[in-house]
Amino acid sequence: MNAQASTPSVLQRLQHGAVDWLQTWWRLAQFAVLMLSVALTPATYGRENRPVLARHLVADTVPNLAWFGVMSALVGLVLIRIVLVTSLSYGLSRFALEMVVRVLVLELIPLTAAAFVALRTTLPAGLEFSQGRRNGTIATMPELQREFFPRVAAGVFAVWMLAAVSCVLALILAYLTLYGFTPWALAGYTRVVGQVFNPAVTLILVLKVVFFSFAVGLVPMASSFYFGGNYRVKVTHGLSDMVRLFAMILLIEVASLMGNYY
Repeated sequence: MNAQASTPSVLQRLQHGAVDWLQTWWRLAQFAVLMLSVALTPATYGRENRPVLARHLVADTVPNLAWFGVMSALVGLVLIRIVLVTSLSYGLSRFALEMVVRVLVLELIPLTAAAFVALRTTLPAGLEFSQGRRNGTIATMPELQREFFPRVAAGVFAVWMLAAVSCVLALILAYLTLYGFTPWALAGYTRVVGQVFNPAVTLILVLKVVFFSFAVGLVPMASSFYFGGNYRVKVTHGLSDMVRLFAMILLIEVASLMGNYY
């Protein structure tokens, strides 16, 4: 009897869980469309809204760019040295540069840039902003333009800047580590890098960074938009948003790996 009675309750919990999961992703899709409409509205970039947008872009990008640039440079030097020594020990030194570009520039830097911006900026900012909103409050268009959209745009822009600057820095460090301070290896270096960055790989890299940035910018603010003041209780200090965000990042990364290597 207990087993028979517990079966409907288990099925009911599974049903409620599936419904909640679908509602969460549906709300996220609705919020993404709403932010897209706000982004395409000319009044969003009017005289009253431009200072707010510029302040969020600078505040969310510049400190992250400094810290992430130093961190990525140090980690990049270590990884480049490991790849170089390993390739030399196995007699594969001619493949060292291609391995560095594929592992560091194509995969690690975009992934870590998105995770860095999410953990340092967008998840804490979304949780903090939600405390000032009442649950169930319908946001007006001025509030969307002055409060929500600048935070979403700042998260998206920060991921773009961190990924772009760090990728360029990694390419420079790879050249200096492999060839030293000489201009004579530049032709061979650019030829190998150009072979790696064919049109398909470049397109996948750009799309990956773009989708990473959308996930980082939209997920925390979507929860703040729908849950308001109960957001802290609802997601247990942002844990649900963190899981949802990194699940999206993982799916995007897997899709990019399949596009590059299958």
